Amino acid sequence: QVRLALSQAEQSKGLMHHDRLQPDHGMLFIFDAAEQRSFWMRNTKIPLDLGYIDASEEIIEIHALYPFDETPVRSKSCKILMALEMNQGWFAANGIQAGAHLDISTIKDALSKRGIDPAQKPLAASKR
Repeated sequence: QVRLALSQAEQSKGLMHHDRLQPDHGMLFIFDAAEQRSFWMRNTKIPLDLGYIDASEEIIEIHALYPFDETPVRSKSCKILMALEMNQGWFAANGIQAGAHLDISTIKDALSKRGIDPAQKPLAASKR
């Protein structure tokens, strides 16, 4: 299960103050525009992995994040539209590497359930 972080408030809070993250749970940050992104671990107790995703739905970078580390982990790419935080080791354990693609149909369904028209997000226009 992946929670969506869509608003500025949700994205700023992220997974701060959580004591643990269930296996196969995470948070998907969906931004309004593709650009270079940066994440840090302020007030975050859980070791995480971060996948940076572009508009073509491709995971283009994966980075390890460490509890309470406030060192910014900046994407190399300026085309980041989404970011996926999962428990550290999740990407490797599931054989997911840079170059893997997401199935955004479930993301579009989740947006609709939150009352958001998926066509209003840049990911709706993405093509593989």
